[in-house]
Amino acid sequence: MTRTVVTGGAGFIGSALVRGLLEDGAPRVTVIDNLLTGHLENLEEVRDRVDFHEVDIRDYDAILPLIHGAGTVFHLAAIPSVPRSIADPVPSHEVNIDGTFQVLRACLDGRAARVVYAASSSAYGDTEVLPKVESMAPNPLSPYALQKLTGEYYMRIFARCYGLETVSLRFFNVFGPRQDPSSPYSGVLSLFIRAILERRAPTIHGDGEQSRDFTYVDDVVGLLIKAARAPGVAGRVFNAGNGGRITLNDAWRLLQEFEGVEIAPVYGPSRPGDVRDSQADTALAMELLGHQPRFTFPEGLRLTLDWFKRPPDIVRLKSATAS
Repeated sequence: MTRTVVTGGAGFIGSALVRGLLEDGAPRVTVIDNLLTGHLENLEEVRDRVDFHEVDIRDYDAILPLIHGAGTVFHLAAIPSVPRSIADPVPSHEVNIDGTFQVLRACLDGRAARVVYAASSSAYGDTEVLPKVESMAPNPLSPYALQKLTGEYYMRIFARCYGLETVSLRFFNVFGPRQDPSSPYSGVLSLFIRAILERRAPTIHGDGEQSRDFTYVDDVVGLLIKAARAPGVAGRVFNAGNGGRITLNDAWRLLQEFEGVEIAPVYGPSRPGDVRDSQADTALAMELLGHQPRFTFPEGLRLTLDWFKRPPDIVRLKSATAS
């Protein structure tokens, strides 16, 4: 069986993909991660089946031998935050653009068979029409959105100019177990869950009526694996969402219902670069990749909440809050 490589494999989505690949039959998975935002504890239960390398994707000489001869390289390594890219754009640029270029160089020179890239729905920006379809003109509103879109274009160019098989998946607000809530740049649902477990009000930026196509991480993992196998899709871009949308107010209300509490959120100013509404058109991914989301938003949110309620994670959440 050909070797599989996951960049960013110690991160939230990357570690879920590693476990999904192992469950799907991969005997081992090679993980490249510099642990800037990833955590080895995310791979703890599968560590004996993972070849882990603490390496920065910007280091071409270091990643080339790790990628050489791989069947599929899943490129998930990134600094994944709109606010962080605005506050400190240089590291985001270096990792998300320069790092992606070095990964593509290593895949081409190392004769990897296919690259599956974690693109972002932030590339769309605000659109008057929903759901957002892949044929829409991009309109990035933040450095992060532009960086991920540039990565998409590089994927397409390497497919067209060099014959490297690439597939880009535009992720739509992925959530689930192991999403780190300890940073102000964390995904909103992980911050909501930490707040509900600590019985305190979350801060919602804006009026809370902004909507997102929240997608449970296992559905994204399934689509990543399908994108690695689908024929005739080199150079293509696909939405990786569930096709629905939920407002932040409704998400917080649902968590309150799950926990049987009433806690009014605190509303703050809107953040620069945030998109108002996001919803994926999934028709193309369903047609060409066989995308079939299995989890509704309430199902995924319940699973995520239950995971964070496990005693070891309550301790971790409290320690992260105190630090």
